[in-house]
Amino acid sequence: MIAHIFSGIRAYFGAFSLISKLKLWSYFTIPILISVVTAILIFGAAYGLSDNIGLLISKLWIWEWGKTTFATFGNFIGGLVVLIIGIILFKHIIMALSSPFMSPVSEKIEAYLTNKSAHSHRNTTFKEQLWRGIRINGRNLSMELLYTIPLLMLKFIPLVNIISSILLFVVQAYYAGFGNIDYTLERHFKYKDSIHFVRKHRGMAIGNGIVFILFLLIPIVGVILVLPLSVTAATTQTVKQLQMQEASAKALNG
Repeated sequence: MIAHIFSGIRAYFGAFSLISKLKLWSYFTIPILISVVTAILIFGAAYGLSDNIGLLISKLWIWEWGKTTFATFGNFIGGLVVLIIGIILFKHIIMALSSPFMSPVSEKIEAYLTNKSAHSHRNTTFKEQLWRGIRINGRNLSMELLYTIPLLMLKFIPLVNIISSILLFVVQAYYAGFGNIDYTLERHFKYKDSIHFVRKHRGMAIGNGIVFILFLLIPIVGVILVLPLSVTAATTQTVKQLQMQEASAKALNG
C-alpha cells in the first residue's frame, strides 16, 4: 500500500502541464468559484465558532488550579476541532457540487491517456452526475465523521493524541482521494462497485488525498488549485489501474 500512496502523490507532478496541454483550465471556472465561496462561508463560520467551543471545553475543568492552562488548551483543541470539521465539510461539499463539471474533465483526460476519442462506458447526464456526487460524498461524509469524532476525543489523552492526529490525517486523505477518484469511476462502475474499487486501491486514494489536504493549508492559492490538480492526478492514476485491471482480465480469459 505504501507504494500506491507514493504513486498517488507522484501523479500530481505532471498534473499542471497536462491541464495546460489539453486546455482544460476553462472547465474549472465554476468549480473554482464553488471552492472559493464555500471556503469563505465555512472557514468564516469556523473562525467565529472556535472561541465558543474553546470556552465550552474550558468549563469542563471545575478546579481553580490549572484553570488558565486548561483554558489555553481548550482554545487550542476548540480551534483544531473546528478546523478539522471545516475541512471535512468543505471537501465533500465542493466535490459533490463540482461533480458535473469534473466528470467531463476526467473523461477528456481518459480519452487522451487511452488514445480513444469516445468511450464505451456508462453515459450519464448532468443531473445523474450531480446526484452521484451528492450520494458518494454524503456517504463518505457520514463515514468520515464516524471515524473522526472518536479520534478527536483521543486528543485529550497525552501521547495517544499524537497517534490520533496521524490517523485523522490519513482518514481525511482517504476520503478526499475517494471523491477525486470517483469522477472517473462513475463512467465505469455503479455505486457499490466504485466503493469496492476504492477500498481495493485505498493506497492510491490516500496518496491523492494527502496532497489535497496539504493544498487546503495554503491560503487562497490552495483553494483555487486543489480541485484542478487533484482531479487530474486522480484520473491519471485511476485510468492506469483500470487499464491494468482490464489487461489482467483479458489474460485470464485467454
